[in-house]
Amino acid sequence: MIKKIYQILKTPETNGKQIGIFRIFSSIFGGLLVAYLGMTLVAFLIPLEVKESAIISIMFNTFAYAGAITWIALASSKLEALKRVLIPTTIFTIALYFFIKEF
Repeated sequence: MIKKIYQILKTPETNGKQIGIFRIFSSIFGGLLVAYLGMTLVAFLIPLEVKESAIISIMFNTFAYAGAITWIALASSKLEALKRVLIPTTIFTIALYFFIKEF
């Protein structure tokens, strides 16, 4: 069962002109998740007050969101799109956990 799902996710799209509903939803929602987690991490990393770093991260959030959506949508297969959502989300979540744990 798992091998069958893996094979379905691994096979590239037959028509390069159509993006596919899975990649559309994963790029919209996954890009949103990756962009917000990344900008929250940037707000912690910038050595300014929280209010100033929040303003900077909000300004760059639209650029990060557009970049993440494009990066995920241009994946060649469903599995690659899923990896492009899950790997950065996991990294940002772990990094944010350690930053929040310190405060």
